[in-house]
Amino acid sequence: MGSRSLTEIVRAGWRVIAALTVVGVLAGLCWSLAAERTYRATASVFFSLQYGDSAADLVQGSTYTQDQVTSYARLATTPVVLQPVIDRLELATTAPALARQVEASAPVDTVIVEVTATGSSPAESARIADAVVGTLSDTVERLAPEGADGEPTVRATTVAPAEVPRSAATPNTPLDLATGLAVGFLAGLGWVWARNALDNRVRDAATLAELTEHPVIGTIGAYDGRTRRRVVMETEPRGPQAEGFRQLRTNLQFLDLPALTGGETGSGGRVLVVTSSLEAEGKSTVAANLAAALAETGARVLLVDADLRRPSVPEMLGLEGSAGLTTVLLGRAAPAEVVQDWGMSGLQVLTSGPLPPNPAELLGSPAMTGLLRVLRTDYDHVVLDTAPLLPVADGAILSRAADGAVLVVNATRARRPQVVESLQVLERVGATVLGLVLNQVDRDERVYEYREAADADLLVAPVPLHGTAAAPAPRSAEATLGGPTGAAAGGREPALVGTGGVRPPARGLAGARRRMSGRR
Repeated sequence: MGSRSLTEIVRAGWRVIAALTVVGVLAGLCWSLAAERTYRATASVFFSLQYGDSAADLVQGSTYTQDQVTSYARLATTPVVLQPVIDRLELATTAPALARQVEASAPVDTVIVEVTATGSSPAESARIADAVVGTLSDTVERLAPEGADGEPTVRATTVAPAEVPRSAATPNTPLDLATGLAVGFLAGLGWVWARNALDNRVRDAATLAELTEHPVIGTIGAYDGRTRRRVVMETEPRGPQAEGFRQLRTNLQFLDLPALTGGETGSGGRVLVVTSSLEAEGKSTVAANLAAALAETGARVLLVDADLRRPSVPEMLGLEGSAGLTTVLLGRAAPAEVVQDWGMSGLQVLTSGPLPPNPAELLGSPAMTGLLRVLRTDYDHVVLDTAPLLPVADGAILSRAADGAVLVVNATRARRPQVVESLQVLERVGATVLGLVLNQVDRDERVYEYREAADADLLVAPVPLHGTAAAPAPRSAEATLGGPTGAAAGGREPALVGTGGVRPPARGLAGARRRMSGRR
C-alpha cells in the first residue's frame, strides 16, 4: 500500500462502503422481522437471616446472607428449582431448556436475587418469573439450617413480583438496524482498506512519484466504449481526453532536452518512442493521439507502427498495412512510397508492413538506424509505437536508438514491480526516459471539461493580404509561452479551429503567412 490517506481510500471506495452499509442495514431489518418475539419479566426476592437478637448477631447474620446470596442465585437455574416450576405451570419443556430462559443475579452488596424469565408471551414470562422466585424461596428455606425452635434460619420474601411486560424484548428493531449499519460500514471500510493494501496497481500520479523520479508528463482519463482505441484528437477534438493529449504534447515540447535534438533545444527533428510494460496498456492509442496532437501545431509529424509483433495502428486509423516499415527496411520501397496521409492535421503514418520472423534483429539493424537518420531530416517529430518492454526486446532496442522514450502506464493493469522493471530496462540500454503517461485514470471527466463557444461563434483569423494591416492572429498556449511552435519551429503557427468544427490544414495557413511575410 502506498502513502494514500484513509480519506483518499474511503473516497476511492465509497461505493463499496455504501453498498455494504446498505446490505448491513437490510440484513439487520431482515433479522429483526424474522426473529421470534420474546418477552422478559423480572421478579426479586429478599433473603434475611433469622438468628440472634443483638446488633452483633444481626450484623453477623447479614454478612453471612450476603456471602450466601450468590449461591442462591445459582440455585435458581438448577433442576431442583426449575422442575417444580415446570410441574406447577404444566410447561411443555425440560429443566435444562427452561434454564436457558431464566437468568438470576445478585446485585453487589445486597441480599436480593433478581430472577428474569423469557417467554413467548407477556403473561407467560411473568408467570415463570414469579414461579421461579416462589420455588427458590421454598428451596432455600428448606435447605437452610434450622434454629433452636425448629424454624429455618433464612427467610425469603418476595419484594418485587413480576409485572406483565408491555412490549417485546426481542427483536429490538432500532438496535438491530444500528448494529447492521455499523457492521456493514466497518465491513466496507475493512474491505476497501484491505484491497488498497493488497493492490499494487499504479492508481495515480502520487504512486508513480514513489516509484521513480521521472516526471508524469500526461494523465489520460479512462476510455468508454465509444472512444476505446480511437483517435479522439479527430473524433472528439474538444473533449477532456483530447485536451489531455494536448497537455502531453505541451509538456514534451517544453522539456529542456538538448540530447533530443542533437544540439540546441527546439532545433532539428525528434524521434520519440512510445512504449509500455505489458500489452493492452493503451500505448498505441497514446502514440496515435500524441502524433495527431503534434500535427495540430503545423509540425511535420510521422507516426511509425514499429510494433512488428502485434501491430494495431492500421486497424485503428483505417489504413492499408500490407506495405510499411518492414518493406522499407528490406529495401523494397522508399519511405515516401509507403507513407500514408491521415486526418485533417497533415499527420503521416508509416504502418508496420508484413510481419517478419525476426523483429528484434530487424529493428536493431543498420537499416533501421539509417531510416531514423533520414526521418529526422524529413520530419519535425517521429513517433514510434513499439512493442511492450517486458515480453520482448523490441521496445528497448528502439528506445536506445531514439531521442527519448515515453512509458505508458495503465492505471487499471500496470503493477508497481512491472513499472519499476520497465524503467530499469530502459536505463540498462541507455535510453532517455522523457517521462511517464498515466493512462485510463478513473476520474470524473466532467471536472476536466471546458467547452468552447458554439461552432457559429468560432471564426478563422483573417489572413492579411499584400501589405494590408490586420489584427494579429490569436496565439496558442505553446506560442504564447515560447514553445517550439512559432518562431522556434521555423515560423509555423498552431492550427485554428474553423467554423463547423473543421480544422483547416495548419501547414497551409503557416505557409501563406510565411509567403506574405516574404513579400512584405
